[in-house]
Amino acid sequence: MSDGPDIDPAPASSRPLTHFAFARGQENPQRDGTPALLAGRYLIERVLGAGGMGVVYRARDLLHEQFGEPRSSVAIKVLGEAIRESADAHVLLYSEFALTRSLRHEQVVRVFSFEVDAPCQIAFFTMELLQGMTLDRLLLECPAGLPWRELQSIAVQLLDALCHSHQQGVLHGDVKPGNVMVGDGGLRLFDFGLGQASGQASAGSAGLSRSRFNAWTPAYAAPELLAGGALSASADLYAVACVLYELAHGRRQSGNRPVRPRQLPRHCWPALRTALAVDPERRAITLDELRTVLGDTRQGLTRWF
Repeated sequence: MSDGPDIDPAPASSRPLTHFAFARGQENPQRDGTPALLAGRYLIERVLGAGGMGVVYRARDLLHEQFGEPRSSVAIKVLGEAIRESADAHVLLYSEFALTRSLRHEQVVRVFSFEVDAPCQIAFFTMELLQGMTLDRLLLECPAGLPWRELQSIAVQLLDALCHSHQQGVLHGDVKPGNVMVGDGGLRLFDFGLGQASGQASAGSAGLSRSRFNAWTPAYAAPELLAGGALSASADLYAVACVLYELAHGRRQSGNRPVRPRQLPRHCWPALRTALAVDPERRAITLDELRTVLGDTRQGLTRWF
């Protein structure tokens, strides 16, 4: 016997899916260790992306949908099965949520809430569902690199996002094409899963050991990180310089003496080359300075020649 009100004569196939319909529903089939319905509210639709540490799903917020919200879709991030049982894995996920939440910038993804599905003991957080194309996919469509007009716009927005993060005491740790999306709404930097707080921003942040989560992306990680060094603003600078070089050249930089990409104006090359220095001591330029050079339409910035 049903314990709900018997007032809906419509056949099951035509009934709308609502938060209230699912709140008392039976356990849903599993998909990659994550239930099809999280916290009795978020209906998983499909995987948007997966990495070594987490999985991001597209989901419908059935509660918002029930109350007529026109945009009820969200993105949900959960830990990957490989690290879900680690002692401090959920602290790592909350750390990513807290770091991202502290950033209020139009070029940084917005996060909404951190929640736990108690029956399944799965922690997750919700964030805005981004529309557009990640830079790694864009590079597949532009094998010779992006024209300077498009490249400059992307460079300025990406550097603005990273500058804001650093000003708020947040280091990203994993700047790469796959963690940047461009679309009609502009650029968004996301995935602070390897990020760390520095300075005053670390106060109140959850503490955890990251030594077991050494998941730097070799093609974009600064050499000192790969050698076991600590994450720093200089390491983020190196990573974003690698991304910008690839966007301008159509392929990744290799070796200690990269050549100037054809799509990059000559007056911009000395600054970008400095940011690409293998030795962090020779990386004698800041994110703000690099942004000034790449964002300037004049050619009178002579410091980097």
